[in-house]
Amino acid sequence: MANRKELDGTSSPKAAYGVLLRRLREERGWTQDGVAGRSAYSSQHISAVETARKPPSLPFSVQMDEIFGTKGTADSLEREWQKTRPGPLLEGFPEYVANEGKAVEIRLYEIGIIPGLLQTPGYTRCLADSEVRRGSISVERADRRVRFLAERQAVLARSAAPMMLIVLDESCIRRQVGGPAVMAEQLDRLLEVAEGANSVVQIAPFGMGEGRTFDLPLNLLTLPDMSVLAYAESQLRGHMERNADSVIRLLKTYHQLQAGALPHAASVAMIREARKAYP
Repeated sequence: MANRKELDGTSSPKAAYGVLLRRLREERGWTQDGVAGRSAYSSQHISAVETARKPPSLPFSVQMDEIFGTKGTADSLEREWQKTRPGPLLEGFPEYVANEGKAVEIRLYEIGIIPGLLQTPGYTRCLADSEVRRGSISVERADRRVRFLAERQAVLARSAAPMMLIVLDESCIRRQVGGPAVMAEQLDRLLEVAEGANSVVQIAPFGMGEGRTFDLPLNLLTLPDMSVLAYAESQLRGHMERNADSVIRLLKTYHQLQAGALPHAASVAMIREARKAYP
């Protein structure tokens, strides 16, 4: 194998990941083409990850664990992927992101900021840079966060894009993040999403008062087998809920939120009105 590139797994977390990926593949007697045939990734992509020319992603790692049967083991690629990141993810979030890429329907509720899947790069960068200035995260981690979110947003561009049901607290469109140019671009993006065939956007207005059914963000995923998963997080903790009874209660509460929120057309009109503040 004249073109085989040898890696020093101690040189970087990415190199250690590549060494593990190659070992798992070769132990099974598989070529890179063989792994590609079992996955959604090309042999070129797999080669680039093995040789540390391309960083691994969470969706890639989860799929490789499924293919190699290494989920939850000492050889888990998802676990190795965590080591390539400069800061920890909230509990439950890796599992949520892995399922997000498979979902046929995504329901979102957000307070204060535009949901990550709908953020523009400029909006995401402003939020990340703000945390750097506060000393909450490093510059490197901020850069990784921006790239990671771009990877997640690819779910909306796939051929069979999921249906998106989005409820935003009014604060999401009223709170200015970055300067006028950043907000103008972000609200334009939100309007673009709202006009799409696969999206329904609703605003939960301030006037709902105590009728607003959630005080924390919530994500609900419907998977191809029609099972539903829920993910919620606070500032410090995340939780992935699979229990059917608990998820049904959250779905009921989400439907009550939708019923109290503005209809789609009225919500779009409110977003357009908010956009006028940023000529």
